[in-house]
Amino acid sequence: MLKLKHSFINEVYFSMNNLTKTSILLLSGIFFLSFTAFCQNTDNQEKTMKQKLAVVWTSADRDVALKMVFMYVYNAKKNAWWDEVNLIVWGPSSKLLSEDEELQTYILKMKEEGVSVFACKACADMYNVSSKLIELGIDVKFMGKPLTDYIQKDYKVITF
Repeated sequence: MLKLKHSFINEVYFSMNNLTKTSILLLSGIFFLSFTAFCQNTDNQEKTMKQKLAVVWTSADRDVALKMVFMYVYNAKKNAWWDEVNLIVWGPSSKLLSEDEELQTYILKMKEEGVSVFACKACADMYNVSSKLIELGIDVKFMGKPLTDYIQKDYKVITF
C-alpha cells in the first residue's frame, strides 16, 4: 500500500509541467514565510504585553499579612515576576494596617520598590482609618470600579 501511494505521488509529480511545479513551490514558500511571520508576531506580542497583578488583601490576620501577602507582593515586584503590582487594602485589613507599625513599615518598603498601594475608601471610612492610611501614602479611594476594571482587563487578581 505504501509503495502504491509513493508511486502515485511520483506519477503526479512527474506529470506536472515546470510552471505548475514552480507555482506549487512558490505558494508553499509564501505559506511557510507567512506562517513563520505570524508565529513570531504572536511571540513578540506576548513578550511586550505587561504582566499585571492586583492583590486584594482583606484579612485582619496579621500572620497572613506578614507571612504570605506582604512577602509575595514585595518579592513579586522586587524580582520582576510581574511588571505591575497593585496591593488593595480592603475591609478589616485597613483597620489592622492603621494600628500595626510593623505592617506600616512593610507597606512603605513595598511602595519604595514600586508597588502601588490602594485602600477602599468605603471600608476605611467604616473603620475611621482613612486619614491614617492617607498619611502612609496609600491612595484611599472607592475601589469597586477599579477592582472591576482589573478583573475585566489584563490583570491577574488574587485575594487573601
